Amino acid sequence: MWSIPYFICVVCLLLKISAETDSITASQSLRDGDTLVSSGGSFELGFFSPGVSKGRYLGIWYKNIPVQTVVWVANREAPVSDMSGSLEINITGSLKLLNGTKSVVWSANPVRLSRDPVLQLLDSGNLVLRDKKDGSTDVYLWQSFDYPSDTLLPGMKLGWDLRTKLNRRLSSWKSPNDPSPGELSNFIELDTYPQVVMLKGTAKYFRGGPWNGLRFSGAPELKTNPMFSFKFVSNEDEVYYVYEMLDRSVITRLVLNDTTSSRLRYVWVEADRSWKVYASVPRDYCDTYGLCGAYGICVISDSPVCQCLEGFKPKQAQSWNAMDWSHGCEHDEPLDCVKGDDFVRFSGVKLPDTAYSWLDNNMNLRECREACSKNCSCMAYANSDISGQGKGCALWFGDLIDIRKFSDGGQDLYIRMPASNRGNNSLLIVAIIVAIIASICGVVLVIWSLFRRKMKAKGQNEEDSRNSAEDLDLPLLKLDAVANATDNFSMNKKLGEGGFGPVYKGLLVNGQNVAVKRLSKSSGQGVNEFLNEVKLIAELQHRNLVKLLSCCIDGGEKILVYEYMPNGSLDSLLFDQTRASALGWSKRFNIICGVARGLLYLHQDSRLRIIHRDLKASNILLDDELNPKISDFGMARTFRGDQTEENTRRIVGTYGYMAPEYAIYGLFSVKSDVFSFGILLLEIVSGKKHHHIIEYAWTLWTEGRPLDLIDPAAADEVLVQAEMVRCVHVGLLCIQQSPDDRPNMSTVVLMLNGESVLPEPKQPGFLIDLATTKNESCSSSMRNESCSVNDFTITAMEAR
Repeated sequence: MWSIPYFICVVCLLLKISAETDSITASQSLRDGDTLVSSGGSFELGFFSPGVSKGRYLGIWYKNIPVQTVVWVANREAPVSDMSGSLEINITGSLKLLNGTKSVVWSANPVRLSRDPVLQLLDSGNLVLRDKKDGSTDVYLWQSFDYPSDTLLPGMKLGWDLRTKLNRRLSSWKSPNDPSPGELSNFIELDTYPQVVMLKGTAKYFRGGPWNGLRFSGAPELKTNPMFSFKFVSNEDEVYYVYEMLDRSVITRLVLNDTTSSRLRYVWVEADRSWKVYASVPRDYCDTYGLCGAYGICVISDSPVCQCLEGFKPKQAQSWNAMDWSHGCEHDEPLDCVKGDDFVRFSGVKLPDTAYSWLDNNMNLRECREACSKNCSCMAYANSDISGQGKGCALWFGDLIDIRKFSDGGQDLYIRMPASNRGNNSLLIVAIIVAIIASICGVVLVIWSLFRRKMKAKGQNEEDSRNSAEDLDLPLLKLDAVANATDNFSMNKKLGEGGFGPVYKGLLVNGQNVAVKRLSKSSGQGVNEFLNEVKLIAELQHRNLVKLLSCCIDGGEKILVYEYMPNGSLDSLLFDQTRASALGWSKRFNIICGVARGLLYLHQDSRLRIIHRDLKASNILLDDELNPKISDFGMARTFRGDQTEENTRRIVGTYGYMAPEYAIYGLFSVKSDVFSFGILLLEIVSGKKHHHIIEYAWTLWTEGRPLDLIDPAAADEVLVQAEMVRCVHVGLLCIQQSPDDRPNMSTVVLMLNGESVLPEPKQPGFLIDLATTKNESCSSSMRNESCSVNDFTITAMEAR
């Protein structure tokens, strides 16, 4: 009799083993308590409760590891409250997770209808849906590997399917008791030069960097090893990273951990019956994103860890010395693209953030340097592939962020420098030799004569500048009058600083408040740009353009005196969370329309046709009633009445606002201003700076969620939601890739204030491959040799 219980147990065990299956069909369901087990016994699918939670989740875990380790969860944000849950598959292949009331708490749909669907758990840990009538078992209609949780398993792709716009990204669990998405996410950012990033909330937290042919630029430890292989794929269909095991007996996984704010690679050690950490990131303090600010470099072996790159100095020395490095660094000497800059090589570094970069995989390093030197906005270049002898070209625009030095690994980065930074010692030697020869041969007298002639010419230039101002009937102020008005240019009077110098608040002797723009002697704006601004603004009269009151040309100083705008620049309100509340929707819409009318005046209604070329939030000033006025005409260009576009080899302005045809080919027109206006409009609507605003707005538009773009500080006026959506629509029309597709400003003004049906916007600039449209563009509006001014290919991805 004692053997009967034993016999029953054995029979039950055998029945359980025989009942184990790796798949279900449309006629079956998986209930809480049932499981699927992969054919090799590696993984199991079923319902579980994490930690102390009583909620039930459908998930996948390792079958033969005693510590339950979940690698995938279906209903992360919708737990079933009891054990009534069931997974069902209908005859077309749709998956539904139901609770006890038959309500759907999670679902998944196949890419196409199935005739005979089967859901199967593979030994890789991938849950796949396939059609048994398909000839191949490798064709999946849906798979869990496309929708990761917090874990990346061997064979899983981290990255994008560009054909379907599927983004495979990791997101941490909130806690060991809650598998819903936490703060940490890890994905491939689809900039022109794709890079791996980790976000904490919405802010960049760690950046693995772009793929350089061998590894990610910020991961020198990613090397050939006996445990796993890895690769990165980037083509017109897909962009992803994947790793595979070389030794199948080793069990490893990559996991995002919200508690430690890190991504860890674990290895199962059977002898200890536990998971051991093999590697983790961030690995140290220098992995903190942007720790040292622009043009700073982090060296973990130094103290302090942040330094300015050679040839740069702290932008704010006092803050820098107090170990606040957020303001970053700036060049010791100003760049001069017209006269020619140099490039200095920095070795063994992690490449900067590629948010504003261009890529051509077919160029060599010499061609890469030439392309960068032609474009004044290009700040650095490097090989995009350092395998072998190196190949490919990556260019960076704007500030260089998140650079670090590696003791082992890294790569070469070539950064733009003033030509005077090179060969100073040689110049000194030459100067000494020349001085000696001059003293012997009497050449000193010749040099003195030349010097006097130069000084006389300089004085004549200043006199010409004064005469040009007088010709415009513009009041001239003496330097001492301007100095008195600003308390000798006191820091307490400083309103801000633009690319050409500081701006101060002043009080003239007549009691009038003014804004005083003092041209920095080290800025790129010389007498020509100064006179350009004087001539242009003095002749312009419009309520939405800032008014120039007077100027000063005295003792080498070049100063402009404007009407004072008490509310400062638009960016100081718009991007300040504490002040943005003053900009309700009606105020924002008034600003949008005012800027549009001002730009229309410049393009069409003024005596000269004027292209501003640097329209951005910081160049929009606000009066006491928050009415907008366009300012800063130092980069503006005039057109003849019958002229539609022009070409320049000197590309100036702010990269995030530049139209693609201007940034790439140097072509500018009224339509390049329209593009900048579109970016500005989207910023005003969203309250977000231009970083990724194009991708963000386009994604929301294509998903039918334009209202999600609206800044919460302005979204309380429900009655004008249609007006808000119309503004988003107009903004997207303004930033279309082709200049011919963009409306002119007269049409923009009508669209903003009308109710007519608007055309559907085409893809925005910088989101599609410009190389494919280059010849087409050249055959229409670019029908001349100017198409090849900055002749290199740009590859860009779909909106993320």
